[in-house]
Amino acid sequence: MAFILNCPNCGQRNVYDFRFGGEVLTRPAPDASNEELTAYLYARENADGPQREWWNHNLGCRKWFIAVRNTHTNVVTETSWPPDIPFPDDEAPDGE
Repeated sequence: MAFILNCPNCGQRNVYDFRFGGEVLTRPAPDASNEELTAYLYARENADGPQREWWNHNLGCRKWFIAVRNTHTNVVTETSWPPDIPFPDDEAPDGE
C-alpha cells in the first residue's frame, strides 16, 4: 500500500522514494546489561496506532528524519528532523 511522506527537506513524495529505518528507540547506556542490549536490538512495540519511526529519503536528499505514522492506517501526521544530540567535549567532530 503506497502513501505519501513529507520529507522536511524536499517536501511530499511517494513512500517508494524512502527507506524505513524502524521505531525510534532510546539507546542504552554503554554499561547496559546484556538484557537491556538484547531488548534494544530485538524487542519492538509494534503498536497499532501512532508510532515514531526513522525514515531515510534515499531517492532524494538522502537525509534521515523522524515521522509519526499511524501503523493501522499508514497516515503520516508529522515529520521532523531528529533532535540535536550534543557531543561530549572529547568526541566532537572536527571543526566544532
